[in-house]
Amino acid sequence: MAAYHRPVTLDDALHLLARGKKRVAAGCTDLFPMTQAKALPGDIIDITAISALRGVSHDADGWRIGAATTWADIMGAEMPPAFDGLKLAAAELGSVQIQNVATIAGNLCTASPAGDGIPCLLTLDASVELRSERASRILPLADFLTGARQTALRSDELLAAVLVPDHAVCGAGHFLKLGARRYLVISIAMAALRLQTDAGHIVNAAVSVGACSAVAKRLHDLEATLKGKPINGCAGLVSEDLVAAQLSPIDDIRGDREYRIAAAVQLIRRSLTALTSIREAAA
Repeated sequence: MAAYHRPVTLDDALHLLARGKKRVAAGCTDLFPMTQAKALPGDIIDITAISALRGVSHDADGWRIGAATTWADIMGAEMPPAFDGLKLAAAELGSVQIQNVATIAGNLCTASPAGDGIPCLLTLDASVELRSERASRILPLADFLTGARQTALRSDELLAAVLVPDHAVCGAGHFLKLGARRYLVISIAMAALRLQTDAGHIVNAAVSVGACSAVAKRLHDLEATLKGKPINGCAGLVSEDLVAAQLSPIDDIRGDREYRIAAAVQLIRRSLTALTSIREAAA
């Protein structure tokens, strides 16, 4: 008979994971729709009672977002402008009801190519802390996501937190997505940016595109092109050739390859323009 566990400490959860295969559950906004049965199969570990896994904090090592932190929590947290893209993504994720229960770890462990939080976290050089009863390890988010709905998470591990280093919390972030309707949208394309500027020039740029490859990707060639350039007019440097060379979108009912590339280019350009406008308004 399947068992339901709701531990109150991380150690208890890891102890349960170490003693047989179990399904970790939190908001279940992805888990339930992906389940074909009337109930979740197998033994369940509900992590929502573990207070240590929820919340946003900062210490000498950088920023830490607990696994069970909801998207509503993220929208309400006090964080530097570099996290603005992540907050915009949180506001676009599903409905208000979903934002109140869906968790950041769920978004990452589902590993959907259209996961809204992933491009923003990539621009923040995020890593994930993976814990088991026997060990813990930290992986860059780009290494954790191994393919469409595939991760490097082991059967006895739990994604405990998302980690963002202080060196990546410079400048301001932005996020835009394109879907077939206004609400409850599965992205056709999305773009996240983080720009650090000085004296009217781009010091550093981090650009990531989602829903246009098996996993969201940083566009390092475009970042190198933008670095050092004047802010004014920088959107014109974003070409379809430069963006397409770093992505591998599929054709499906939401859009074909050419449309997704064109959409990604426009989202990047509009985000650059938005960040430029924010900077000018603050000057």
